Amino acid sequence: MTLLDRLKTDVLTADGAMGTLLYSHGIDFCYEELNTEKPEIIEKIHKDYIAAGADVIQTNTYGANAIKLARYGIENRSRELNAAAIEIAKKAAAPGGQFVLGTIGGIRGIRKSTATNAEIIASVREQAESLLSGDPDGILFETYYDFEELSESVKVLREMSDVPIIAQVSMHEPGVLQNGLSLNEALHRLEGIGADVVGVNCRLGPFHTIQAFEGVTLPEKAFLSASPNASLLDVEDGRIVYESEADYFGRAAVLLRNEGVRLIGGCCGTTPKHIEAAKKRLVGLPPLTEKKVKTKKPIVIQEAKPSTDVSICEKAKTERTVIVELDTPKTLLTEKFIEGANKLYDAGVDAVTMADNSLASPRISNMAMGATLKLQHDVRSLVHITCRDHNLIGLQSHLMGLDALGLHDVLAITGDPTKIGDFPGATDVYDVSSPELIQLIKQLNDGISFSGKPLKKKANFSVAAAFNPNVRVLERAVTRLEKKIECGADYFITQPVFTKEKIVDVYEATKHLSTPIFIGIMPLTSMRNAEFLHHEVPGIKLSDETLERMRACGDDQERAAKEGIQIAKELLDTAAQIFNGIYIITPFLRYDMSMELIHYINELDALKERGIVHADSSN
Repeated sequence: MTLLDRLKTDVLTADGAMGTLLYSHGIDFCYEELNTEKPEIIEKIHKDYIAAGADVIQTNTYGANAIKLARYGIENRSRELNAAAIEIAKKAAAPGGQFVLGTIGGIRGIRKSTATNAEIIASVREQAESLLSGDPDGILFETYYDFEELSESVKVLREMSDVPIIAQVSMHEPGVLQNGLSLNEALHRLEGIGADVVGVNCRLGPFHTIQAFEGVTLPEKAFLSASPNASLLDVEDGRIVYESEADYFGRAAVLLRNEGVRLIGGCCGTTPKHIEAAKKRLVGLPPLTEKKVKTKKPIVIQEAKPSTDVSICEKAKTERTVIVELDTPKTLLTEKFIEGANKLYDAGVDAVTMADNSLASPRISNMAMGATLKLQHDVRSLVHITCRDHNLIGLQSHLMGLDALGLHDVLAITGDPTKIGDFPGATDVYDVSSPELIQLIKQLNDGISFSGKPLKKKANFSVAAAFNPNVRVLERAVTRLEKKIECGADYFITQPVFTKEKIVDVYEATKHLSTPIFIGIMPLTSMRNAEFLHHEVPGIKLSDETLERMRACGDDQERAAKEGIQIAKELLDTAAQIFNGIYIITPFLRYDMSMELIHYINELDALKERGIVHADSSN
């Protein structure tokens, strides 16, 4: 009798955790490598679960794909480890007794840059081929947070074989996936593309897993499965632990059966004792054939309050738009910063933009200063957000705070590594890349949190992205720019550019795009400033001519500042002709220099309106 035949008439018990069980015994290296190095350990765990009453066991292959094995330097052993795993499981199972599932684990979490779609599909094919050669009773896809990844994997396997497919998603929040899709909708979609058993595993304990299934209707053909964690995890003395009594887990298994689940096992923190308790409680209970689903009051997501300001992005598509960067102070003295921001805004800039601890050096929070400028001085600010300083929790909290303050103009950037800043021993976070951060911000604009939970109101962010044209191969930088557009970037702000030729090159390389680009112009203040930027600041390169002109000023600070302004004006002569967006970077709170450039831009535009051809400022 096949697995699917049994599920037509019985509620089956699956095994529990493998990884956390090995972890609890002090094993802290690649678990899948045990399939060849210490197969007796894996076989004993299988037999312990079978002795506990498991009708279904799964192979020790959750991470046995080339992508995950690469962290151990054994990516070329995927086929070997999968083949060994299914041999061990089949050896442990009684002839005609337990069903053996070949396990394939999800790769992506919230991060999509972990691997490309092509790489993931290639790893699924390789792993599936190895597992299928061992003639399993089914293939189990488990711990998939990314619904797109799971869907594509199911489709690929269905093309390869007619073996029973068990497809299990994982949720951050009960009843909803991280992309905002309801569990009910997700499971029915998986059924529609060929999965025979659909369900959930990992992340949530029994309570929340049961809660999630309360909103799931019974599939037409597929069966439901669930493998919750033993509980929510805890940390004791630096080690992860799960607090859950086996009998509690057994009682929860009955409640899962009452929600229509027919294949019930355990995930992280569960042991043979948990599975034994579940088996004892489930014996003799027939599967549920009809179910009344709890109807929950739909959550209404309010539309974002319309902005009273013209979008920076939209304005830059049709007319001159100028933003000026003014870094927040490194000290607690804010008067000069606020004075500068007010003068710049009074001069007509469209927004004052503030870096997020540029060069990994701590400054007064740009959120705090942005709120001060908006609420006390009616100055529009564009706040930078780095991936470096905030984990996912902090990023969402930070963005929700910005929305609450009415600060909706943001720049999503990776951020300079901490080792170049004031605290080289600090930790870089980088939970996500800048393209991923853009996607998550846009998800907030849909009223959906990073975890998929409804936020009850849509945010209203306009998202800028960084573009560094100071590279050897500009085409590669444009390819990255196009990727950010796909992720939702509304417009781009470049690193400072120091040659007219580069400005023209950027125009030619991006003129096929409708997304506005703000060309970065940074006035130099001295020879030392120029040398520092050229040699030590990532992403900035000066031309030989610019360096020579600044060196010629020697130690004459006044002359050097004037030369820096002159160089910037010459660059503006070119930039203002072919780009609407101009991004002026203020050096060292020298907002007087930025003011002079703003006035110069206004002069250029006034001459253009009158049809007068402007003479190059270098003449």
